Amino acid sequence: MSQSQNIPDADSEAAPGGAPEGAPEGIPEAAPESLGDRVRSAAKWSLINTLLIRIGTFATGVILARGALTPRDWGLYAVGGVAQAVLLSFNELGVSLAVVRWDRDPRSFAPTVVTLATASSTALYVGLWFLAHDIAIMLGSPDATGVLRILCFAVVVDGVACVPNAVLMREFRQRARLTIDLLTFVVSSGLTLLLAFRGWGASSFAWGGVAGVMVALIGCGIAAPGYLRPGWDRQVARELVRYGAPLAGASLFVLATMNTDSAVVGATLGPVALGLYRVAFTMSSWPVRAISETARRVSFAGFSRAAVSAQTLTDGFTSGLSPLLIASVPACALLAALPGPIIRSVYGDQWTGAAGALRYLAILGLLRIIFELCYDFMVAAGRSRALLTVQALWLAALIPALIFGAHHNGISGVGAGHIVVAAGVIGPAYVLTLRAVGIHPLRIAAVTWRPVLGGGVVVAVAVAVNRVAGNSDIALAGACFAAMAAYVPVAVPASAMRQVWGRVSSRFGRRSTVLPPSVIADERLTSGESASV
Repeated sequence: MSQSQNIPDADSEAAPGGAPEGAPEGIPEAAPESLGDRVRSAAKWSLINTLLIRIGTFATGVILARGALTPRDWGLYAVGGVAQAVLLSFNELGVSLAVVRWDRDPRSFAPTVVTLATASSTALYVGLWFLAHDIAIMLGSPDATGVLRILCFAVVVDGVACVPNAVLMREFRQRARLTIDLLTFVVSSGLTLLLAFRGWGASSFAWGGVAGVMVALIGCGIAAPGYLRPGWDRQVARELVRYGAPLAGASLFVLATMNTDSAVVGATLGPVALGLYRVAFTMSSWPVRAISETARRVSFAGFSRAAVSAQTLTDGFTSGLSPLLIASVPACALLAALPGPIIRSVYGDQWTGAAGALRYLAILGLLRIIFELCYDFMVAAGRSRALLTVQALWLAALIPALIFGAHHNGISGVGAGHIVVAAGVIGPAYVLTLRAVGIHPLRIAAVTWRPVLGGGVVVAVAVAVNRVAGNSDIALAGACFAAMAAYVPVAVPASAMRQVWGRVSSRFGRRSTVLPPSVIADERLTSGESASV
């Protein structure tokens, strides 16, 4: 294979030598950007990206749920979403992660990755096309056949685009990713809304999704030029498959685990119940999408760069877990505490049947955030086989639990089954796996007890205020505000509060000598003074 010339990062204007081209002699070259700086910059742009896209997606979903689609439409779309998610978990055989993880120049093996990913994705889609009707019947929704065939074409496009996608991740180019995702969202949501209000039902989602991934493919090809060219090297292909197969297997188990519930609900309770369940699952995933996805866009690449030292890698995990939990616990706790009022306020009365499932799925959302960080850490640590074992255990335990829950308590029973397996089986399994790579359970407890305790406070305050104030939108907002006000002093250490306060003060051009009361008390106690006034 011929190697292409390296292309500098799109955000950089530096010449290959490091200094700006034509700069006068004697001017010192700018220090190269450190890994920490790159991760922080990527995390910032990733957060902006996630917030904008999730807010837009949320608004689109509310408009569709209130004015265009029924629970049955949502259920038919969910059937297609289940098949698509499972196929996307292993469509490119896990080989694209080598672009992120391997130290060698990705241009030396990218053409082989493109060929493998495109061929495997196309083969999967052809198989899905012929089996679509049987799959739809198996999932309790024969009318979803057309949606399956349309929506799953995105699997082929994803296989073609996987290399430039991985390059953007490898180079922490979240600024370019933001532009691509915004264009994708505008096209996908715009077409979905247009078709839905013209009566296309669940098919509006499918056509909107396909249009969106086509835009994403074009955008990635422009942002990372030269990475869509196919090629073949037999030796490289063997290396890639050996590396990617365990990761694809683990990813398949993850996606199968997170979509088995939809398959069980659809097959046992029908498309209407599935539509309600998917709304509950979508709401429970708000914190996962807003927080965990932001972290995951940089965590795997960051862990991979830190893997040169076991101590650096383990420190990165524990230092990342604490802020992740602090940010995600209050949202998950509020969804668990007030599922009915929140659903009614957001989606309307016809969707309140989803409240029973949301109570449990909100807790699952918090556990998913933790587990996904564990997943990225284990991959970066080279423990993909242990990870595969954990995911296989999860799926094996989950299927009977969900079937039992669905038959005994409908979609609420399915949510409860998730919690039993995640908290009782998978949590301990991850703790043991992390301990094997040097992270002691006490170290995990040290960074998690504050947010967990704060979550309990959120639930107690929100429920109490809701019972006193009622179920109006104003009362709901008041309950959420009061719960958040109670959460922060419990979950956020005083040292972190002090840092935030100092940064806020410095923004106004001076260092304030006024500290929050809790920080004043903390400083007096640590200096031996009396905290009483």
